[in-house]
Amino acid sequence: MSAFVSEIIGTMLLILLGNGVVAGVVLRHSKAENAGWVVITFGWGFAVMIGVYAAGIYGGAHLNPAVTVGLATAGTFPWADVPAYILAQFIGAFIGAVLVYVHYKPHYDATDDPGAKLATFSTAPGIRSTPFNVIGEIIGTFVLVFGILSFGANTFTDGLNPLIVGFLVVSIGLSLGGTTGYAINPARDLGPRIAHAILPIKGKGTSDWGYSWIPVVGPIIGAVIAALLYGILVP
Repeated sequence: MSAFVSEIIGTMLLILLGNGVVAGVVLRHSKAENAGWVVITFGWGFAVMIGVYAAGIYGGAHLNPAVTVGLATAGTFPWADVPAYILAQFIGAFIGAVLVYVHYKPHYDATDDPGAKLATFSTAPGIRSTPFNVIGEIIGTFVLVFGILSFGANTFTDGLNPLIVGFLVVSIGLSLGGTTGYAINPARDLGPRIAHAILPIKGKGTSDWGYSWIPVVGPIIGAVIAALLYGILVP
């Protein structure tokens, strides 16, 4: 139960701070309005770091179904615990998205662009091309999971791993995130997308359900490929 709750809290913090930086950059009359992509990528990296630090006290601090599935595929996490972790991650992501909405409510009301509002909840591609959007999420998540597994084979000073993972996410965002918004996490995208559909957001428009499967399927495939390749290279 402690691990379940810690995954909820860690993922909630991840989304609150990650989607929070997007909201600050894209919503009208925010003091961070138009701060740009670099601010968003670093905000997400720090969000991952803080979420992992918070969740790591009692649990594995995965915060991401793709990471959970990848670690289980690699044999470093029990498959029996996968459903509970994923459920906790989706709950935490939903709560985090709701808190972002509450925090920025006047700015949502002041923003006319429904696409900007959706961007504070979930991802969307720069150019909509289903095969390449899926490939982009596969590659980004491959780097994430392969990096996490590789970090486990190295020795760091106690407490440094979450910081390193945070910078890994910054690197992915800066180098690979411009195509799809680098969801690289099914809970990060689908949980807040559900919140977007449910919340009474003024002028919110569609939740883009036609795209919603890509940030779920792509990351899972990428995580499994990373785990299998790592298992071949490091038996």
